[in-house]
Amino acid sequence: MKKVLMVGNVACGKTTLLQALDNQPLEYKKTQSIEIVAGHIDSPGEYLERRVHLQNLLVTSVDTDLVLFLMDPTQERFMYSGGQSAAFPVPVAGVITKADLATEEQLEQAKELLQLAGADPIFVVSSYTGQGLEELREFLE
Repeated sequence: MKKVLMVGNVACGKTTLLQALDNQPLEYKKTQSIEIVAGHIDSPGEYLERRVHLQNLLVTSVDTDLVLFLMDPTQERFMYSGGQSAAFPVPVAGVITKADLATEEQLEQAKELLQLAGADPIFVVSSYTGQGLEELREFLE
């Protein structure tokens, strides 16, 4: 499986997605620092939200095969800059999380915003219902 760096704002579902992909119980856990989980790298949401920490994500991504930009479509803020994927030395894909809680309009808007950030391809998932997880697992293989 590809070594992936999970990037996203606080509470967008990074840790929960890693738990779901690894078939672990879904338990909320606040990520305080860069952590390796099931062979993937989980990052604190503050690393995206506070631009002073963005360099930590860029440096960490050097040792990965892929970066995943995660986005919770139910949140009304967008933390990625247009073309932000170009700052990373590896490919960037997008994951829209919490699909079970979002409206179709929110899902479509999240997809458009991730495309503007340069994420490709983009997956729509729910860690709780399992929606889209198999497609994402196949991509990560």
